[in-house]
Amino acid sequence: MRTVFVFPTGERAETVAALDRHLPKQRHPWTLDGNLYIDIDDEQAGHLFSDWDPEDVAILEAAIGHHPTWAVQIDVSGRIDGTAEIHQMIALLLEHGGVATDDYTPHPWTLPEILSGAVIDGLRFFDFRSYRELNRERGRS
Repeated sequence: MRTVFVFPTGERAETVAALDRHLPKQRHPWTLDGNLYIDIDDEQAGHLFSDWDPEDVAILEAAIGHHPTWAVQIDVSGRIDGTAEIHQMIALLLEHGGVATDDYTPHPWTLPEILSGAVIDGLRFFDFRSYRELNRERGRS
């Protein structure tokens, strides 16, 4: 599975309500077509940041101006590409601001960067294909 973390602005309850409206009658996790598994993770009761590099947390904090205590975690099934589905959920969750991170770069992505296809360090948001190719070229797998 590939994972995206979304740090929306606003309150956690607002994000939960938005997910409930768009993915009704489900929770823990919410799912999108059985291919995205969406849940809230936090530092108190969950595992948020438990396997993050401290530098990556610092980059995130600098981007949003504070240390977040919760995030929306989206796990993407390896059975699908997932790019369109991730973009659909990101547009919903970052509609009022915030950032998202993916498995491929520590950059905290804004919705305008994601939608415009901005390239940071040679990658777009959720750019697993280019990431694999870059690692192949560098002799990594």
